[in-house]
Amino acid sequence: MTGMGYRTLKTAVGAGLAIWLADLFQLQFSTFAGIIVIMCIERTRKRSLETIKGKFFSCLLSLLLGGLFLEVFGYNPIVFSVFILLFVPLLVKFHIQGGFVTSMVVFLHLYALKETNFQIMLNEFYIILIGIGIAILVNSYMPSVKEDIQNFKEEIEQRFSVILYEFSAYLRNHERNWNGKELIEAEDIINQAKNMALRDVENHLIRKQYEDLFYLEMRERQLELLKRMLPIVSSLELQVKQKEMFADFLAFLSKNVHSGDTTELSLQKLEDCWEMVRKTELPATREEFETRANLFYLMNEIENYLMIKRKLFHTRSGILLSDKKS
Repeated sequence: MTGMGYRTLKTAVGAGLAIWLADLFQLQFSTFAGIIVIMCIERTRKRSLETIKGKFFSCLLSLLLGGLFLEVFGYNPIVFSVFILLFVPLLVKFHIQGGFVTSMVVFLHLYALKETNFQIMLNEFYIILIGIGIAILVNSYMPSVKEDIQNFKEEIEQRFSVILYEFSAYLRNHERNWNGKELIEAEDIINQAKNMALRDVENHLIRKQYEDLFYLEMRERQLELLKRMLPIVSSLELQVKQKEMFADFLAFLSKNVHSGDTTELSLQKLEDCWEMVRKTELPATREEFETRANLFYLMNEIENYLMIKRKLFHTRSGILLSDKKS
């Protein structure tokens, strides 16, 4: 069913459970407990806790100050308007303005009863406590997205493999037809995966899980290099020996696009390619010189491509070492 996600399910279960508990304890305005739950359901644990904190403290503040304000100035609409004017800056000062709506519901409960006493305030406190408690309980469950991120990573690697292969194939045959759609697809997949990885980071409150995010940022930077290389690759029509050497390296690279650390092997093969290029005779014509210069540019770019990945594994090693020390 469209729209029937885990958030919808948590909202339905949590709101019903909160109202049931409030009714069980025979609390007045029991439905408000369900409203609190509905307004506290968020996409990540971090956002949920921030929302819950804001609503909890704003409701308590409204209960205490609102009750005092009504008792001193009376139960009438003008007092309600004045209270809002004074109360909102206070919420902003304490950075809990997200709880404005729920705090106003608390105030209106007191206003509707035309009385503020210990029993009424205790009733409101219990409703707030039940709503917040159930919200914390249902928000503690967040489905794992590891499998989804892994699938995204495999899709990105498949696109990168095609891109590198097409670069290699074009260097061998400049009449080859390729529309470059994998570059666009890879960018879209990376953006989707990054959004998911950011949510996953916010779901780990104690120990942050940045590994997937680092990986996706690495692929994002590599993709920018590949996009820069495309017009240069497509401009190389003159056949020279060095093109074939570099094409062989790109073909090797296209078969080794994955999440493992193979950068040292790839860098060594690239160095071998550089060595073979250096040993070839100097260009005899201007066209050959320009072609060789563009090839050197491409080889430098692909070296940067590999260095970006090597940096990822150094960063990951540093994090693991830091975790062990702590």
